[in-house]
Amino acid sequence: MKILLVEDDRALAEALGEALRDAGLLVEIAGTGGEADFLVRTERYDAVVLDLGLPDGDGTRWLGQWRDDAIDLPVLVLTARERWSDKAAGFSAGADDYVTKPFETAEVLFRLRALVRRSHGHAHPVLTLGELTYDTHSASVSVAGRPVTLTAQESRLLAYLMHAAPRIVSRAELAEHVYDRDQEPDSNVIDVQISRLRRKLGSGRIETLRGQGYRAVALEGEG
Repeated sequence: MKILLVEDDRALAEALGEALRDAGLLVEIAGTGGEADFLVRTERYDAVVLDLGLPDGDGTRWLGQWRDDAIDLPVLVLTARERWSDKAAGFSAGADDYVTKPFETAEVLFRLRALVRRSHGHAHPVLTLGELTYDTHSASVSVAGRPVTLTAQESRLLAYLMHAAPRIVSRAELAEHVYDRDQEPDSNVIDVQISRLRRKLGSGRIETLRGQGYRAVALEGEG
């Protein structure tokens, strides 16, 4: 998952960003609403963590503009404001969920994963394709009950394909959502990591559709 964290408290942003990265997420940080506005209009993210008390305008104003412009990515509001009226304003502007400061990093992580999962139409925290399972809480993978060890990058790649299934995912979309901007992977890098996944999971579980991209599927007979 690729997350945009919008928080003007630099120390808090770095601490939360590091914790989310340790959990396997890709995190980019914006310190103002204007910077966040530019990024959500030019980059692709799976979710936004949005502080309301920003130096260049309330977060609800920026969020409202995104929703007016049909930018519908999931948004988790993160703020020190505890009054119900403030929470209502956030939801009315288009927030999908709300966490108040101080918070447990684990709660932010669980809520983010749930938002992304539901945005892809998955209610259950364990994604399943035949005998292949991916636990979105623990990032653990198994095939027919047998644990499979993946690298962090392989895990992100598989998670994105399984969230998207049965949709075909282009190389460009994978590059935008699974890799840091400064990595800029070429097609060969993606091909190599897909090949490694196939060796670990079974060759038929990730299809290549020439000129279109990749798709995660269940093997024939697995349902």
